[in-house]
Amino acid sequence: MEIVCRREDLVFGVRTVSHALGGRTAMPILGGIRCHGENDEVELSATDLERSIRCRIRAEVKAAGTVVLPGQVVSQLVSRLPEAETIELREQDGRAQLVCGPAGFELLTLPADEFPEGTRPAEKPVGRMPLSALLQGISQTAFAALRASETTRLALTGVDIVLREGAAKFAATNGYRLAIKKVPVEGLSDDYEGSFLVDAAVLGDLSRVLAGVNEPEVAVFTDGGQLHFAAGPVFFSCRTIQEQFPDFERVVPKDSEIGLFSSRSELLDTLRRLEITAAEESGAVNLKVAGSELEMTSASKDKGQGRESVKLLKTPTKGVEIAFRAEYLIDALRRMESDQVALWLSAPERAGLIEPAGEIAPGDEGFIYVCMPVRLL
Repeated sequence: MEIVCRREDLVFGVRTVSHALGGRTAMPILGGIRCHGENDEVELSATDLERSIRCRIRAEVKAAGTVVLPGQVVSQLVSRLPEAETIELREQDGRAQLVCGPAGFELLTLPADEFPEGTRPAEKPVGRMPLSALLQGISQTAFAALRASETTRLALTGVDIVLREGAAKFAATNGYRLAIKKVPVEGLSDDYEGSFLVDAAVLGDLSRVLAGVNEPEVAVFTDGGQLHFAAGPVFFSCRTIQEQFPDFERVVPKDSEIGLFSSRSELLDTLRRLEITAAEESGAVNLKVAGSELEMTSASKDKGQGRESVKLLKTPTKGVEIAFRAEYLIDALRRMESDQVALWLSAPERAGLIEPAGEIAPGDEGFIYVCMPVRLL
């Protein structure tokens, strides 16, 4: 194989696929980046078997072929190459030569026939969604899931993506909070319905990859136990988690009659301050309605106590006193964009629901957040 491509194109391609490089593994080939040159482009790809990323870049292909380069070495190298218009890559006798301006490197290669081929769905996409909406859907839900090191329940490490009725509903929970985001899907047939549970960390990589793509839409493909996303030159595949996700619709409060409307930024800033003096084990901040104000307090035997009030935009019809883990409320509020939010409550022992209020920012449409309270002593 012998190709010549623009330096910036190769840097973009390598950075993109590097998100799927396997770490320490018994299969060294998973640490490689596959380069396949044909016609007028090069396809770069990497996989750790849980996710697979392909990225096409334009190139002058002088000799078609395939080579697998050591991923970490190439990833570090391309970002440090000297400024030059083009990079030349050629492979011969099990070694790859990379030339960029005055710099030249000879790299060992990995066996190309051992590289996992991966799935390429033949069917047309089940639908398309705005790229910005997909990124917002991931941002406003994946944070609520647990990391794999925190639980043995795989379902709680994932984001459930339910495709039906012209939309994708993203949902994630750790058992104490639940984040839901509804994103429109164009072209989704009326009779189609599918649920796909994807590791939240994998969706985080998808978000980082697609954030660098200048495309308005993302095509979504389904294929057995995998979900695929295509945008411009990037094709991202991921395995789904084969566990049952909790019936999250049943958790959403339906009868909360106490609405606390406030400025999102003021509520967020107050919570961030009171979190400092919250008890280490519970992280609790106490909320109490006092007329048109929300009195908020936190206390810890090791750090002291704090008190602050937030002005409510509407006077609630009923009073209530409830406590939440400050971190959980902060996580949701800082991922919202609207100027106003509403916290819906019914009783001290019942879950609260946060949603955007007033003039809702486009990025907050379809977002709700449910949080279990901390028991008051």
